[in-house]
Amino acid sequence: MLTLYFAPGSSSFAVHIALHEIGVPFEGKPMSFKKDDLRSPGYLALNPEGKVPTLVIDGRLLTEVAAILYYLARRFPDAGLLPSDDIEAEAQALSWMSFIASTLHPARQRGLEYANEVYAIADRRLGSGWAVGRYSIADIHLFRLYWRFANSLKPAPGSSIITSFGCARTQRAISTRRRSLALSAAPTRSA
Repeated sequence: MLTLYFAPGSSSFAVHIALHEIGVPFEGKPMSFKKDDLRSPGYLALNPEGKVPTLVIDGRLLTEVAAILYYLARRFPDAGLLPSDDIEAEAQALSWMSFIASTLHPARQRGLEYANEVYAIADRRLGSGWAVGRYSIADIHLFRLYWRFANSLKPAPGSSIITSFGCARTQRAISTRRRSLALSAAPTRSA
């Protein structure tokens, strides 16, 4: 059994998307930043880091978006979220995940100008297709950050974050996939 502790608007959104893409039943445990759920004694006993996402796999914990996405893609290969027949493409997916975690994610804390710079780099890397040539966990992770940055930093029209063709295209494509998944989601899945 899989249990996902998540908070709306956080990095856990990427894991939530992947679980729906895979189509595996899971229990969703929403956490609230406003209610300080992540600092509650019960949650800190489960995850001393006090952050989300936390995926509980048959009683064992896994944290960090990149690790959870990688685990899900490897555990459920039929979902096709990670190239399994091409070691270079798999390495490219991991390269993207590292870039997203180490460069794009902290860019928001450094302000809009820096975020624009690193999103321009991401856009050049992305080109006009999916991150590794087909839809993967790297695209899910990229979408989540693009969506969050574009909505929270309130960039001006014309800024790199808004106009980046590849990142905006990824957002539109994944948004379309998510709507399709929502329409076909089984009632046992968490919303």
